[in-house]
Amino acid sequence: MERPTHRMRDLRHQGALAVLRHLHRQPGVTRSELARALDLSSGSATDLVARLKRLRLLDEVASAPSGGRGRPSPTLVAHPAGPLVCVVDISHERWRVAAVELGGRIVQHTSGRHVDREPDAVLDRVRREIAACRRRLGHRIRAVSVAVAATVRGTEVVQAATLGWRRVSLEPLRPAADVPLLVGNDASLAGLAEARRGAGAGVRVVLHLTVEVGVGGVLVVDGDLLDGATGAGGEFGHLPFGDPTLRCPCGATGCWDLLVDGRAMARQLGQPAPDDPRTAAEHILAAAPRDPAARAAVDGAARALGRGVGGLVNALDPALVTLSGLAVDLSAAAPREVDAGYRAGLMSFRRGQPPPLVPSTLGPDGRIAGAADAAFDTVLTVPGIESWSRSTARVREGAT
Repeated sequence: MERPTHRMRDLRHQGALAVLRHLHRQPGVTRSELARALDLSSGSATDLVARLKRLRLLDEVASAPSGGRGRPSPTLVAHPAGPLVCVVDISHERWRVAAVELGGRIVQHTSGRHVDREPDAVLDRVRREIAACRRRLGHRIRAVSVAVAATVRGTEVVQAATLGWRRVSLEPLRPAADVPLLVGNDASLAGLAEARRGAGAGVRVVLHLTVEVGVGGVLVVDGDLLDGATGAGGEFGHLPFGDPTLRCPCGATGCWDLLVDGRAMARQLGQPAPDDPRTAAEHILAAAPRDPAARAAVDGAARALGRGVGGLVNALDPALVTLSGLAVDLSAAAPREVDAGYRAGLMSFRRGQPPPLVPSTLGPDGRIAGAADAAFDTVLTVPGIESWSRSTARVREGAT
């Protein structure tokens, strides 16, 4: 019998990876649906599914009765003993640690508020949660992926204004030398998930924007982030769309950030800069229907949001713009002002059919989903599957 060459093994891996990547984005498909989507013969799909079941990468489960004639086809799902990724979400108020399986389902989850925002305190608490997750789930944890409200370069937080961090390495969160550690801006990762499995699914070029404390986001093309040479791209809130006399905590002046969030609305009302801009924005939005001053502050932030989005559409040419966080609230509270600012900022040739502005469908969970997607991008590779196969073989040998 001819021994398989490296090329033959690689071709088999590529077929398996195509199946796993499709399952990750569309869990619950049947074998026949998978074959049609990937243009596989029935025999090839059967062989690939059988192989991946042996490797504990996927499983088939009975579908719920549909009420029609015949037995429903089983659906493909993540294997109950299959690979997981550990996802961390660090915001200005709290942390979350979750284990996520193929397909995006969260299988374990813990969370808490920051008692102390100093980097060592936050990272020590999160590191202990990652270690506990790994003790419970062992070799199944294949990567750690961190979403953080910060400007990120590699595995370093360059600056996180809301946390007060500068030049903080997140390497202490790597549980072992052979476990990949990925770090990304939370808004960028939310945009990745929104483009792949949320409101932007099926659209080739998606611009995602979120407003919490300032503006973040990312451009996603063909399901891939365009986040720059070092991962620090997408800091749209620091474009000079704002008042050049205002200095931003980032060190620049005139940042768009300073016109669209709770800080901007508080400043418009003559109030001091709030400790929690998101909560301040919620209070002002709630007061706007009965308070003309609050209404004016909301309208001003909404126009500034729309105008900035118009500028980004001119520069980046997306087919769709997805919005999350306070951007959704402003669009709901002041739709005319957002639209007026948007159209005023657009080049005239775009105004006939501008890219739609649509709310996120994933909401706050987008950060977790995006970080998981980024991690599975490293797991669902030829080296990643070979590593899983070796690890699974060792576990089986140890059990016999």
